[in-house]
Formats: sequence, C-alpha cells, structure tokens
Amino acid sequence: MIVNVPRFEQAFVKFDAANVADPNQDVFEGVIYPKELLYAKRMTAMLKHFEPDASETLQLAARCQHICRWKISRNNYPMDRVGYKCWRIELYKFHGETAGGIMREVGYDEEMIANVQALLRKEKLKINPESQILEDVVGLVFLQYYLVDFVNKYSHFEEEKLLNILRKTWKKMSEKGHITALKFNFPPELEAVIHKVLAAA
Repeated sequence: MIVNVPRFEQAFVKFDAANVADPNQDVFEGVIYPKELLYAKRMTAMLKHFEPDASETLQLAARCQHICRWKISRNNYPMDRVGYKCWRIELYKFHGETAGGIMREVGYDEEMIANVQALLRKEKLKINPESQILEDVVGLVFLQYYLVDFVNKYSHFEEEKLLNILRKTWKKMSEKGHITALKFNFPPELEAVIHKVLAAA
C-alpha cells in the first residue's frame, strides 16, 4: 500500500486538532482525554489490529469517524426512532463535510474525499469490503471500550430491549469481526448479556 505520508499525517493532525475541542471528556488509564479524540485514536488502533494492511482511504475514514460529533446533539431531535434516524443522517453529512474540508486543505483530490465520505455514510455495507471493515471496527471499539458504560447507562431498560440493541451491533459485523470480538476479555458481569446476544444470533 502506497501512502502519501505528508498529506496523510497532516490530515490526522488536523482531524485530531478538531477533536481536541470536544468539551466532553473520558478517562482512560488515569489520563483525561477529549472524548472524540480518544475515540478516534481507539478506531485507528483497532483498525491496525483488525486489518493491518488497510488502505489510506480506510485509515482516514476510521480516524474521522466521529469528528466533532458533539456539535450535532442528539437532544436537538425528537427522542424517538424517527428522530434518531434524522440525527444519524445529519451526522453522516456533517462528518463527511468536516473531514472533506480538512482533506482539501492538505491536498487530497475530490475522488479520495468522495471515497472517504462514502465510508462515513456507511454506503454499501455488506457489499463494499471497506465499508464492512469499518463497520467491524466500529463494533469492536464499542464492545471493547464502551459496552460496560452502555449497559450501566441503559440498565433501566427492559432486558429484551437492551439485548435487541446489542444484537443490532452484532448483526452488522462480519464473521471475522465476530471471531475477533469473542477473543476480548469481557467483565464477568457482562458475560451473561454477551451469551444471550450470541445465542439469539
């Protein structure tokens, strides 16, 4: 794989600089991070683990997957299924436009920008191999780093509703993604939940 190192590195620096402004914070191993910066770094690390030979396009898309996400608040949309879908569609557009602007600044052409934006919109999932890889990485990052907080946050849900949400994540992933996820060391308190999701799948 041939990568134009200067523009590639500049894009990463600018993606990260945008995410540094996130007012939301996460703590990992005793260090406080802007939430979306930490997520972006986790996406890159997981992609390297899951698909070491990932293309430049895929690496860029993984790094800017949630770029400046806090600027489009879920609370601005109705708290129902329709509102959620509208929010997600607006996010895909926003992430693509934000990443595209940065990529132009560092010298990427419109074809490369369009390819990254298509991945961010999750186009042709299950058909485009790179879209599926990105979806797998998204699922793996969620399962490894955010599942515990997710379960705790939505513990007030009926168990079946919670399981359905997790099943949707699992369904979007490929067999390779499933195999990778099953190697994670989940906390004991989540083992029962994971087993129920897998049994239904």
